[in-house]
Amino acid sequence: MQNKPTDDLQNELMNEPSFDSYMNENRAFFSQQSVAELLTALYEQQNISKAALARKAGMSEVYLHQVFAGRRNPSRDRLLCLCVGLGVTLEETQRLLKQASYAQLYPKIKRDAIISYGIAHHTSLDEINDHLFSENEKTLC
Repeated sequence: MQNKPTDDLQNELMNEPSFDSYMNENRAFFSQQSVAELLTALYEQQNISKAALARKAGMSEVYLHQVFAGRRNPSRDRLLCLCVGLGVTLEETQRLLKQASYAQLYPKIKRDAIISYGIAHHTSLDEINDHLFSENEKTLC
């Protein structure tokens, strides 16, 4: 089955006279992956241990294992820390944020712009936090 573009789904949702028929016609297009599953898929593409990832993401190994097991749902900031630690792309970060039902990074918000720049340029968490601090913004983890 081919994927349906988000804009097409949005148009159908707004124009469909019945929500039930929209659901029945589009059920297959709803995302089924959890945040833990998406993180695991991204982690498996990296050459890093979970202990090293925990250090790079500024969190405990116990917490990290709970997130990967699906027993803990990371906050938006912790999810961003994991993205930094994994060295994923900005696009992958935005997808994770969306899947977790968090606001995506928005370049018109100074804090988000600093974080986006850091992720896009594979900046360390410490450097991103230093820049946030210097701009009087709340630091990540």
